[in-house]
Amino acid sequence: MNTPLTSLSPLIHLIDDDEAVRNALSLLISTVGLRVQTWAEPQTFMAAFDRDSIGAIVLDVRMPGVSGLTVLQQLVEQGVDQPVIMLTGHGTVDMCRRAFKAGAAEFLEKPVNDDALIEALQNAVRQHVRTRERHQVNHQARERYAQLSEREREVLGLIISGLTNKEIGRALALSPRTVETHRANLFAKLGAESLAELIRRYATLVDAAEG
Repeated sequence: MNTPLTSLSPLIHLIDDDEAVRNALSLLISTVGLRVQTWAEPQTFMAAFDRDSIGAIVLDVRMPGVSGLTVLQQLVEQGVDQPVIMLTGHGTVDMCRRAFKAGAAEFLEKPVNDDALIEALQNAVRQHVRTRERHQVNHQARERYAQLSEREREVLGLIISGLTNKEIGRALALSPRTVETHRANLFAKLGAESLAELIRRYATLVDAAEG
């Protein structure tokens, strides 16, 4: 059974080589009920980071060894979906543009405005929960679709195409009662409570299977 994402405690990862900044921002973030884990080196963070966690990443741009932009690019390349908020004390328009192009959720200048950072983090966490919920729903949909018989998939495709039970029956040489049975079984197996929900969740899967 999947744990509801809204019941999980979000974790904020804060990566900054300045200990004073880490301590100050960690204290600030914890005041709104968010858990914080701080990292002085991006390499240590990358090696230990739990990609399944819910939350967001706060990442300094200028750090010794590996820049924050390089870390951001590595996170994106590895498929990490936690939103990343970039921090810098020497921001430029070009740096900001590069950060957003690389996938940053937000770009803030130091000294960071407390309210701006908290708002950005809360938005990022909400965004991440929504993203994971969509992925969870899509995964469940794929699993349920895979359990359908070939005939059920045919009926589903015709339902999504907008055919009535009578038209489906003629297309597949089935009696109206048999079509109605297939239809009822489909709604039950796929966990859909309405035609609109059935189409929203499964139209893409049907198109991919037919393509």
